[in-house]
Amino acid sequence: MTAKLWIDSDVCMSSGRCVADLPRVFRFDDEEIAELVPDADIDAEFDAHRDLLVAAVRNCPAGAIHLQEDGVEVEA
Repeated sequence: MTAKLWIDSDVCMSSGRCVADLPRVFRFDDEEIAELVPDADIDAEFDAHRDLLVAAVRNCPAGAIHLQEDGVEVEA
């Protein structure tokens, strides 16, 4: 299983839900825009916490978080 996770920083509205739910994966940058934690092992996090990552995609009020599983994007 290959997972790819990214945040569209132009769309992020800084609600903080992702940061609160998965601080090992998401954090705020200096401008309070969500970003991925640089050393986060997304494949390991995906294997251990798939449901939380999918929930982060679906719970993002701006639709800024994107997740692909084996090249197929998870729907928000």
